[in-house]
Amino acid sequence: MMLSIIEIKMEKFCFCAQIVILTLVACTSSVQSGSLFCAQSSSPQTPTSVHSLRPADVSVISALVLSDLERSDEIKALNTLSEIFFTFNPDVSSFVPEQRSIMDQTESITQSLSSTQWKLLLFFVPVDEPCACEGQDIKATLNETVNRVENELSRLHKQLKHTLVHVVLWGRLPTSKSPSRVCQCQCEEEYSTNRRRLDTVTLMASLQESLSAVLKSRGWFSEREDFSVMLQSNAVHTDLSASTEASTRDISKLVLQLWTNLLHPMTDKSEMEGRGLIPCPNEERPYLRTQQNSLTEPEADLPPLLDPVMGTELTCEDRSPSPTVPTSVHYLRPADIKVVAAMGDSLTAGNGVGAAQNNLLGVITEYRGLSWSIGGDKNLSAVTTLPNILKEFNPSLVGYSLQEGGENSAQSFLNQAVPGAKSDDMVTQARAVISRMKSDSRIDFQNDWKVITIFIGGNDMCDYCSDTVYFSPDNIVKRIREALDILHSEVPRALVNLVELLYMVPLRRLHQDTSIGCPTWLVKMLCPCVIKPRDASYEAQKLEDFNKAYQRAMVQLVESGRYDTHENFTVVLQPFFRNVILPLLEDGRPDRSYFSPDCFHLGQKAHTLMAQALWNNMLEPLGNKTDSQDFTSGISMKCPDESTPFLRTYVNSDYTYETPPPTPSPPTNWGSDFSCEDTEPSESVPTSVHRLRPGDINVVAALGDSLTAGLGAKAKNILQLLNEERGVSWSIGGDKTLETVTTVPNILKKFNPNVFGFSRGKSKLTKGFNVAVSGAKASKIPEQVRDLITALNSSNKVNFEKDWKLVTLFIGGNDLCQYCHDRDSLSPQKYIGHIAESLDILYNEVPRVLVNFVQILEIKDLRLVNRDTLGCSLVQENLCPCFLKPGENSPELSEMRKINRDLQTETERLVYGGRYDGREDFAVVLQPFFENSVIPMTADGTPDLNFFSVDCFHFTERGHAEMAIGLWNNMLEPVGSKQTYNNFTHDRSKIHCPTKEHPFIFTRVNSASGDSGVSTTAVPTTVAPGTPVPLKCSSDSIPAWAAAILAVAGLLIGWAVTWIFFYYRERKNRKGSQDAHETEMKGTSL
Repeated sequence: MMLSIIEIKMEKFCFCAQIVILTLVACTSSVQSGSLFCAQSSSPQTPTSVHSLRPADVSVISALVLSDLERSDEIKALNTLSEIFFTFNPDVSSFVPEQRSIMDQTESITQSLSSTQWKLLLFFVPVDEPCACEGQDIKATLNETVNRVENELSRLHKQLKHTLVHVVLWGRLPTSKSPSRVCQCQCEEEYSTNRRRLDTVTLMASLQESLSAVLKSRGWFSEREDFSVMLQSNAVHTDLSASTEASTRDISKLVLQLWTNLLHPMTDKSEMEGRGLIPCPNEERPYLRTQQNSLTEPEADLPPLLDPVMGTELTCEDRSPSPTVPTSVHYLRPADIKVVAAMGDSLTAGNGVGAAQNNLLGVITEYRGLSWSIGGDKNLSAVTTLPNILKEFNPSLVGYSLQEGGENSAQSFLNQAVPGAKSDDMVTQARAVISRMKSDSRIDFQNDWKVITIFIGGNDMCDYCSDTVYFSPDNIVKRIREALDILHSEVPRALVNLVELLYMVPLRRLHQDTSIGCPTWLVKMLCPCVIKPRDASYEAQKLEDFNKAYQRAMVQLVESGRYDTHENFTVVLQPFFRNVILPLLEDGRPDRSYFSPDCFHLGQKAHTLMAQALWNNMLEPLGNKTDSQDFTSGISMKCPDESTPFLRTYVNSDYTYETPPPTPSPPTNWGSDFSCEDTEPSESVPTSVHRLRPGDINVVAALGDSLTAGLGAKAKNILQLLNEERGVSWSIGGDKTLETVTTVPNILKKFNPNVFGFSRGKSKLTKGFNVAVSGAKASKIPEQVRDLITALNSSNKVNFEKDWKLVTLFIGGNDLCQYCHDRDSLSPQKYIGHIAESLDILYNEVPRVLVNFVQILEIKDLRLVNRDTLGCSLVQENLCPCFLKPGENSPELSEMRKINRDLQTETERLVYGGRYDGREDFAVVLQPFFENSVIPMTADGTPDLNFFSVDCFHFTERGHAEMAIGLWNNMLEPVGSKQTYNNFTHDRSKIHCPTKEHPFIFTRVNSASGDSGVSTTAVPTTVAPGTPVPLKCSSDSIPAWAAAILAVAGLLIGWAVTWIFFYYRERKNRKGSQDAHETEMKGTSL
């Protein structure tokens, strides 16, 4: 049997590869139920109705692609989906027509497929081909697509029997890494990736709505019992990668969405984003879904049509300008304003403001003339905007936008907002505003007073969870500051309204009540970081924290006084969006009428209130500005105060900015403050590593290289570089106390003063259980582990069997730095083999151990660290030649970056592959604070060399302190939500504390939602050396019965299931094809 398996052609392994990929994709998610292999339940007899069709009843799977181009992703997905169906019916076959015109594909299918077998036909409608460029007739394009789909479905309905057709909107969305592959036409260069993504997603949703309406009008083609059409409840999509074709993992993610939509009803609950395990049909819903057998919800009530008049009555009597043109911004009256301008994103561009509630496609339209801060359509009695208010004081006002169009159109004028824009677009927009002001003959650039309104940050919030470093509050405000600096230095006579980022959390309610009919799946694509988190989850709290941090950062920027250096310019923070009260209907549900059809952008009702709130903020003194927006209550328009008829600034408000705290004196040490209150150990010594508190740890130990040995941590010159300052080593040092030396053992001493094993000083006699060796590579870690076990056994202060031990492993820097000199012995495969050997020894021989495996750092930015000294110029390059010698953008540097990523990926697979999950008193936890390494910078943007030793490679004591904090805080963060970057900023109060709700050090098991950390099965506390450890899925959400089966079956399941699949595959192949057009199922390569 073994020989026959070996002789199978290589492509036969594609099936196994696809199942492995699907398993990995499933296992990295957090769904609470499901399984990879489902019960193979078929109908008791061949079904007569398409509405009672089970997966096991399907004999043939086929596909149509509505495209005249050659596309491969859809065919790969069909083949992968066939492998899932194969687990239900080993005799299932797939048929793929040649990629010709859609009519030819339909003809081929109708002529080739048997009329007696049950068939599943996937009708792919690509959404990444239609153009969404400015000036395109998008509605005509959509109508053409819908008509083509309807025509082909009509032909299929006439000619096919025993067929279920699932129409699938399919595509990959544009990202910054793939700006060019959005549509088959070419848009203008200024058509940004962010705008393309917004337009593509909106097109997708509009097409979904249009197809649903057509299919509903045709009765879903279900007048016969043997034929029906189902529109999958939401589009199957993934982000577009930089490559031409999707990766195997991308395809697997898409197939998971596709398969789930086959089983679930047309509700938002079927969405696969953020979920994982491959779902199975159950007793309540065993059938492939049709419209008839789906659980349908009542149609949502759309809000009534809006009153087209959104005007406001202004009752101000004194509308006169200053007697003479003021020379100070602090004496500026509304009538003195000659020019208005605006910068921002789609909320300022006016996307969807004037769209009817049933016109989702209208969200693409930029109704700039209706925009709250810059629109100038009609007049104030019909349209409420800030310019229309100002025109009541000065009818000669210029700069506002009119009607519809992009930022480059003439009617947009000084509205330079761009849909999808983020804070990093503000500098470009500032330059555009200045350029247009200077080039327009109506504007006296030097003498005219200007109001410029900036509103930005919403899209940064929407994406913050994808890169919390790039979208950190500090980085966001830094980019805003760069734009304001340009305006401050180049634009005379200007008052800048910086509108504080709105409080976005309440908007989540719109997408938690399905009765109001919001296209939530669409908004999850536009704003995943805000909409996706579950209430009361860690992610939801992080969203709240980031939202408030963005707001605080904007306040601090303005209150720094940076923009109050001369009389003709100031920046005023307008905080009316700081707290948002969601508008509600009388029955308590969110009121959709304030929003555009996508329930994400704001409608004209909201823009009216925003304009009124902004105007009122401008007239309110600093320190007494309205900082909340209640959409449900009307806003009374204010007028300039008789005694102070000016637009309010910090000067005419008699307001004093909060004095920044005095610059602290230089620190004399790198210790930390400790604020944790509950430092007690467990009431009784825990038997489970998943119930381990910091105070339960008795012994600390460390494995690694020079970074753990503390090489050069206190060096002042090159001669001291070889000193190993183990006492201040981040993970194992124990010099002095936490107040003066920050290390993990010094933190643990606060919980258990008797903790043992830490290093002191730099003598080998006091190194404790720090067995790290300078210059070590991964190949030396097994030897270090043996030395550690010997030391533990020989110590009379260690109870080897009963003491809980914390072992920190950090290795790989030398493997990376020397990789190009020995690619074979330093390959990722060899690296992970040495690590596995080392962890296996600990797993099999040492009881009661928690292993901190610190993720290998990202070395690429080390190239930025340099100083003109002998140590940095000579030693650094010799220590890490493979990263430091290659030229920028060279193939050699690209290779090293890839190897760096591969080492991180392989490490994660090893740790969370289940290899070390068989014991209750042992766990390996990956601590990823170095996964995305960030070089600390000074205020002028250069690397902060205080963190680096004299060789510009090793860390100083200050760097060790920051590493200790990063590791400790990682230990108190749940797996899956750990910080993946280092935050090297001096702050004595950064040390986190265990919480009352979770006083334990986090492991993969106790990180699962609602998990008490107590195992439900008895597991031996030790495992004999050489005992194979069963592999299992890395998701903690596997049901208990599935985990038990996996633990018992172990490696046998791989052999047995693979043999069964191959056996049936060979049996099917021997049957031969019944038709020349039928093709053998083939998966994509792994």
